[in-house]
Amino acid sequence: MKLYRSLCDVAKFRNAFDFGGREVAHWFPGHMAKGLKRMRASLKSVDCIIEIHDARIPLSGRNPVFQETLDVKPHLLVLNKMDLADLSNKQLVPTVLEMMTKSCRFHREENHNYCLMVIGVPNVGKSSLINSLRRTHLKKGRASPVGGEPGITRAVLTKIQVCERPMMHLLDTPGVLPPNIESVETGMKLALCGTILDHLVGEDIIADYLLYSLNRLGNFSYVEKYDLQEPSDDIQHVLKHIAVKLRKTQRVTAITGVGNVNITIPNYAAAAYIFIRAFRKGELGQVILD
Repeated sequence: MKLYRSLCDVAKFRNAFDFGGREVAHWFPGHMAKGLKRMRASLKSVDCIIEIHDARIPLSGRNPVFQETLDVKPHLLVLNKMDLADLSNKQLVPTVLEMMTKSCRFHREENHNYCLMVIGVPNVGKSSLINSLRRTHLKKGRASPVGGEPGITRAVLTKIQVCERPMMHLLDTPGVLPPNIESVETGMKLALCGTILDHLVGEDIIADYLLYSLNRLGNFSYVEKYDLQEPSDDIQHVLKHIAVKLRKTQRVTAITGVGNVNITIPNYAAAAYIFIRAFRKGELGQVILD
């Protein structure tokens, strides 16, 4: 990647992001409230809680409700998506086993079947972790549905076996956001990482926040990827280059003095979609937003 030090030295980029008077998002669907209630009710049969975090938002991505209501059992925090590649979890079972054997099992010492609960905000890879553990320890395929958008798991599922020696089951749970997101900035970070459904925020504003974040961090990978001459702080300029490079266009009708004329213009919405997903796939490099 080329260096653009001179451009950074002249304070070319925004020092703050203009949220345009947007309010903090409140996105706590019924299935989240129901899921959290069932998670609390399942605690009696749970030996350990595994809380999954997106490594790009280790602070913004943590739900304080978990700590307030579920932090009564051995609790392990796992940073997922470190490189947006395969999960590295071969040491997870030994670590969990050590935590549980050193803690009180609430009069269940005679039972050597362990039950873990996997929790986290939406779309951090909880189901992927369960499926990966099954492949590693049982050589079996996936038992929990996965997807690239939040809301795939909408209820606390039955126990899923992930290991035989020791006998270990996991409870998959729906992703749960805090009822009140603390700030618009936190909400934008959650949205950029796919924790909140895109249409609730708007892909145009998410793409602009992504550009702002990349420039702020000195990550100009998008310049070469989309054939720009230099870094830019103008999202419309960047999206136009993406649309032109990838031939994402749309036909619109223009009203002129001699009648209506059909013209072809860059498809900015499609370009924003592509830009955001390139970030989520790791194609724009490793980024920590917090």
